[in-house]
Amino acid sequence: QVQLVESGGGLVQAGGSLRLSCAASGRTSSNYVTAWFRQAPEKEREFVAGINGVGGTTDYQVAVKGRFTISRDNAKSTVFLQMNSLKAEDTGVYYCAARVGIGLWRIVLREEEYNTWGQGTQVTVSS
Repeated sequence: QVQLVESGGGLVQAGGSLRLSCAASGRTSSNYVTAWFRQAPEKEREFVAGINGVGGTTDYQVAVKGRFTISRDNAKSTVFLQMNSLKAEDTGVYYCAARVGIGLWRIVLREEEYNTWGQGTQVTVSS
C-alpha cells in the first residue's frame, strides 16, 4: 500500500512563492500519475496540476498556468509543486493524489479517478 505525505505549506504574502512536496512510501515503484488538488474554504476540491508517471507530460488548471510548475523525482519518490506569484485566491488545503496501479500515462482531472491521497497541507496567501 502506498502512502503520500505532503509538506511545504505555510503562510506567505501575495506575490511570494512556496514549494510543496509529496513523498510516496510503501512501494518500490513510484512512477504513477500524480496530481495536486486544492480546496478553498466553503468550495469544492479542484484539480490544480498533474504529471504523468515518467514526468514527460503535465497539465494545469487555467488559473495557475504560468505561475505553478509540477515536477517529479522518481528516484526520490517525490512530486513537487512550485508555486510562484501567489494570490489570495490560491489559499486552501493542497492535496497530493495518485493513480496507483492504474497507469503511467493519462493525466485525469476528476478526483474520483485517483485512488490514493495524502492528508493535505495548508497554504495561506495574505493580500
